[in-house]
Amino acid sequence: MSSGATNPPSSTIYIKNLEERIKIDQLKEALTEIFSEYGNVIDLVAKTNLKAKGQAFVVFDHPEAAGRAIKEVQGFELFDKPMVLDYAKTRSDATVLIDGNAEEFEAHKRRRLAEKERKQASEAAEAQKKLKRAAAANGSEPAARPPKASRGAGLKSSNPAGGPVVPEEYLPPNKILFLQNLPGDYDVDSLTSIFGRFEGFREVRLVPGRKGIAFVEYEAEAGAISAKESTAGMTLGDEGKVIKVVYQRK
Repeated sequence: MSSGATNPPSSTIYIKNLEERIKIDQLKEALTEIFSEYGNVIDLVAKTNLKAKGQAFVVFDHPEAAGRAIKEVQGFELFDKPMVLDYAKTRSDATVLIDGNAEEFEAHKRRRLAEKERKQASEAAEAQKKLKRAAAANGSEPAARPPKASRGAGLKSSNPAGGPVVPEEYLPPNKILFLQNLPGDYDVDSLTSIFGRFEGFREVRLVPGRKGIAFVEYEAEAGAISAKESTAGMTLGDEGKVIKVVYQRK
């Protein structure tokens, strides 16, 4: 009997077509009860955000247990909806943590984060294109962004070609970070003490005549990804200013 799986075997099962109206705690409890019959479940991930609703990941300690579960549970109705199961396309954090060391785990997290951010950037750009196409079809152009104030050295136009603009939060990874909302008294040394501890740090560059912003460069994207994840939302200075850390627009 075919299991219906299309991806290569792994320890993690991807489940879709779950009932979206069920509370997450109730859903996780039901999934744990079902899948623990087939092996040791070391992690179970189900999220509440709109795009991830109706989906879950179940992580076993061995691929054999995942295979048994897919074969037996495929199409099983949970809350009146038949579950659709397959092996996950990538290894879960829990699996990497068990199989590898701390360095491998950190590298795995950086790769996963980079892929997530690339995907978000691609989706944001596609959404902008759709808006522009829709506006063109209606015989009008989308409202242009208001012009920004004069920029200091090193700052790039957010829309040099007049095309779709990807929001800063969804820019793809870059080895250069753009810092905003910095306390006015923070200099190169102050910022180096924060950002210099991440892998491949090169330098901090301030923008002459512009307070509150700076650039931090690393040798590779991996260092910038780690720094961005660790410092975004950090509060600095006596006023407790929350800094904004994004990738520099390419």
